[in-house]
Amino acid sequence: MASDQTSQGEKSEVRKRHFHLTEEILNKNPTMCTYDDPSLDVRQDVLVTEICQQQIINLPGSLDSNHPSRESCCITRAVILVQPCTLRIAKDFAENNAGARVLVVSSDLTVGTFRGPSNDNISCLVAQAITGEGAAALIIGADPDMSVERPLFQILSASQTIIPDSNDGINRHLREVGLTVHFSRNVPELISRKIGKCLVEAFGPIGVSDWNSLFWIVQPSGAAILNLIEAEVGLAQEKLSATRHVLSEFGNMGGPTVLFILDEIRRRSLEKRKTTTGEGMEWGVLIGLGAGITVDTVVLHSVPIAEGRGVLSNALCS
Repeated sequence: MASDQTSQGEKSEVRKRHFHLTEEILNKNPTMCTYDDPSLDVRQDVLVTEICQQQIINLPGSLDSNHPSRESCCITRAVILVQPCTLRIAKDFAENNAGARVLVVSSDLTVGTFRGPSNDNISCLVAQAITGEGAAALIIGADPDMSVERPLFQILSASQTIIPDSNDGINRHLREVGLTVHFSRNVPELISRKIGKCLVEAFGPIGVSDWNSLFWIVQPSGAAILNLIEAEVGLAQEKLSATRHVLSEFGNMGGPTVLFILDEIRRRSLEKRKTTTGEGMEWGVLIGLGAGITVDTVVLHSVPIAEGRGVLSNALCS
């Protein structure tokens, strides 16, 4: 089993990850460290007492205190459990509520899924090898007030596709032992074969067919999926550079991962003095993956970087 773990770690391309769980927390709650001991109540207690009470949201570059949206304190909240679709739903909220600004907070933790290995469930071991924890936030709105807001990207469209014959591809079950995750071996092939069709449907209406002319953000549910997507659509190696960097430094954090990658592309664009926030490209694609198996395809339009502008606010405009 030790050699299998080493092999999986090398193939994953994950160099380091970040966790809220500490050795002290795990020593206090040993049932979380076995594979199948009942531990759901313990996990929920850890989530509430050790983690939720420590969370503080800090949004540098958020709305100016004089922004019109702050005059009214009408706030509507929504909890979304399937995070790849977050941007699509936030876009709809912003476009259908004049003047609204949608604060998207995406967080994913391993408290529910962390467990010891099992010889009978290798997919659990694979998930443990690539999964990390993270949280990210951004603001989405429509018709920005350019006197106080500086959009980073524009969302042109967002759609979701369910891959046929993928019911057993990625399964999550909440049980007394916590949240169990099961992957089939053909998940990378199922996803990569569908990506081309998703791209054609998303970019056909705007006349884009050169996939290397886009900047890319892909939820990295493993290096094997990234490798097959590159091969399937003929991507140059550097196209997934930002995606692979985030996978290496943080692992697969679920929903927050694509926002980390989006920020990495923004940062690189500034550092390399590119003409747009999309590494000099006009159009980009963000791909989110979820159980089902679902593929969320978001068409992004970059924003020109003005000469000498070194700081951009954390906002998306639909």
